[in-house]
Amino acid sequence: MSYLKFDKNLLINLEQSLPKEMLRTNRSGAYHCTTLVGCNTRKQHGLLVIPIPERDHKNYVLLSSLDETVIQHGAEFNLGLHRYKGGVYSPNGHKYIREFDCESVPRTTFRVGGVVMTKEKVFISNENRLLIKYTLVDAHSATTLRFRPFLAFRESESLCMANDSVNRTIEEVDNGIGTCLYNGFPTLYMQFSRKVSWVDRPDWYRDIEYVKDMERGVPYTEDLWVPGYFEIPIRKGESIIFSAGTEPVKPRSLKTMYENEIKSRTPRSSFFNCLKNAAKQFYLKEGDRMYILSGYPWGKILARNSMMALPGLTLAIDHKADYEAIMHTFLHALEHFMRTGETDSRIEGIDLPDIPLWTVWAIQQYDKNYGHEQTRALYMQALCKILDYILDGGHPNLRVDPQTGLLETLGTAQPVSWMNSVVDGLPVIPRSGKLVEFNALWYNALCFGEELARENPDLAPRARVWSETAHKMAPEFIDTFMTEAGYLHDYVDGTYADVEVRPNMAVAIGLQYSPLDRRQRKGVLDFVTRELLTPKGLRSLSPKSYRYRPAYLGNPRERELALHQGPARPWLMGFYADAYLRVFGMSGVSYIDRMLIGFEDEMSQGCIGSLSQLYDGNPPYTGRGAVSHATNVAEVLRTLRTLKKMM
Repeated sequence: MSYLKFDKNLLINLEQSLPKEMLRTNRSGAYHCTTLVGCNTRKQHGLLVIPIPERDHKNYVLLSSLDETVIQHGAEFNLGLHRYKGGVYSPNGHKYIREFDCESVPRTTFRVGGVVMTKEKVFISNENRLLIKYTLVDAHSATTLRFRPFLAFRESESLCMANDSVNRTIEEVDNGIGTCLYNGFPTLYMQFSRKVSWVDRPDWYRDIEYVKDMERGVPYTEDLWVPGYFEIPIRKGESIIFSAGTEPVKPRSLKTMYENEIKSRTPRSSFFNCLKNAAKQFYLKEGDRMYILSGYPWGKILARNSMMALPGLTLAIDHKADYEAIMHTFLHALEHFMRTGETDSRIEGIDLPDIPLWTVWAIQQYDKNYGHEQTRALYMQALCKILDYILDGGHPNLRVDPQTGLLETLGTAQPVSWMNSVVDGLPVIPRSGKLVEFNALWYNALCFGEELARENPDLAPRARVWSETAHKMAPEFIDTFMTEAGYLHDYVDGTYADVEVRPNMAVAIGLQYSPLDRRQRKGVLDFVTRELLTPKGLRSLSPKSYRYRPAYLGNPRERELALHQGPARPWLMGFYADAYLRVFGMSGVSYIDRMLIGFEDEMSQGCIGSLSQLYDGNPPYTGRGAVSHATNVAEVLRTLRTLKKMM
């Protein structure tokens, strides 16, 4: 039985099926994303969405959807589904769906009278090409398939309106056509594995609505261009393959291309395999450089997310070479910034004050997996540069207090941490001064650096400074952040100590090296468990706070206000699990294993096989934001790997 399988009773119920989405990527920035029933509910949805480096680093929807029609005895049965103005769904092709299975490749089974047909979709790795394989499983009479492409040719955050500027030129290619609606876009080639007829029937399909954008309070209606349609007869037992790409292809190669791509796939047959597949979707290869995308469909290369997610997305699934390639690219950008003060054109936020700290943490995870010798060989030099850079005051917004050894940063005008929501140009949570996770990461980095340098006489002077700084700051950390109630202040700015109960203290108790002793860690852990723990991660704020806003809903402003004021984040479960296992050891394994059940349930919700960006802080803990998020997938994978080692 398939791990990810959905029957007709769910699929024909749009209230249940439309919230379920699927995602496929080519690991070079392009993706395909839509709902299980093929109805696009976001402007970012599409069959072929690609970056166009010649324009910018944004994504562009070329092929929005492809409506299939089964024709028998002159009767037409359209399998497509769109939402039009006024909430009208047409042509209601979802009523013909009998099953959706996503174990190896996404496969939809349709039944139209005596016709049974399957539809399978595959994205070709590192190529802007989507293949769809149609197989006529059963038919009692002559059958013809018609395919009507809906074209957008727009940036994924914008919408298309009917216009007279569209280029109506159709280029004939082998078993298909090529078309480019506007200057500056690549040509879209749509081809079949065997001969097909093309019928020109250009028209605008107007007032298509995207319900997810409607819910967000942003523009949600657009017009899509349909230049005509393809027709092709198909026999019982026969398969045909449709290709959509930015380069023409030899039709005879499509079958082999499809089969070779499937061979490289890990079946989504378990919780771990689902997350492993999701992890690899965040890889982005550009020439000789590798990056991590923060999420879909709003994927950017963010410095903090990259380092937070890197160990889980690579080391937890035994992709050592990918870790090293991504870290090599990242360290090149970080060291350039530390040396010159210049930011990176591709990695956003490389200049944020906590980036060096998260980088050391990511290197530490490599060390846990492969030992001191390999870590020293690859990363000791970079580690020295980072620690010296911080101690020497090299960062413009990160200062070591010479009296206490604690780190200070200014975050009142612009956000400096992962809690980075902004309204009216100012941080919603103005975390400034001494931040608890900054200083926990700093203490951990100093101790790790000293441990790694211990056997190298040439590094003895440096190691001594790192050790002395850590020794000095340990009691200062406790005096500064520990509250009388037994939890940690989120940040302390001068005489102001923030008393809100937030999950950043979980980072402090989850790190390998902590200024807190075991008893203090347990006290903080108990507080986190009581007030922040949910089945979907840790809340970003305690429900006891008057600022608590558990649901990420409303217009963009309302969502920004709620972003870090209550919704739960799965990635924080990684540090919670680390803390729990450090306090309770082997006796805590079964508890953490049970806590992960909440994430396994999500494999058949939201974006199937992946984890959303955040979840409501209250039941039923609905997923919101980006449909697939790198740090969440990474930290749950890292936790699974930790449990496997301990069991």
